[in-house]
Amino acid sequence: MNRLQWDQHKWRTLLRLVRRTTRNRQDAEDLLHAAFVRLSEYRGTVEVRSQEAFLIRTARNLAFDDFRHGRVRNELADSATYLTSISDDAPLQSEALAARERLKRVEAGLDLLAPRTREIFLMHRIDGLKYRDIASRFGIGESAVEKHVAKASLFLTGWVEGW
Repeated sequence: MNRLQWDQHKWRTLLRLVRRTTRNRQDAEDLLHAAFVRLSEYRGTVEVRSQEAFLIRTARNLAFDDFRHGRVRNELADSATYLTSISDDAPLQSEALAARERLKRVEAGLDLLAPRTREIFLMHRIDGLKYRDIASRFGIGESAVEKHVAKASLFLTGWVEGW
């Protein structure tokens, strides 16, 4: 096989062609070097008719592969960024279990309250009624409603916390 004489003129000509076919990539010379290494490896097993065409085509393919791999890396990076930005507001399983247990304790504690205190507490905390509305329904003063709510809150806190 004939050995190519690679002079500077031929190299610059090939480099211009590689730059043109790879859209003026800054690493065109690196691509041409890599293509030249591939040509050297390939020539050992197969006859290459047009070495210049082989070099240009190989450099172009290397550029395309690099672009494609870069795009995949960018997509993976974007996916990873997206996945890490997703927040799950759902409580952990252990937190949910603990909350259910506290709720059961609150329900048991509510059953221990006096009926009137329980009803006033639930009207305020669950139904969202204001003290004055509850007071008018029961015919009592707002301070009495406030005392029932405070008494129920204090008892339930102690009951749930195990005081």
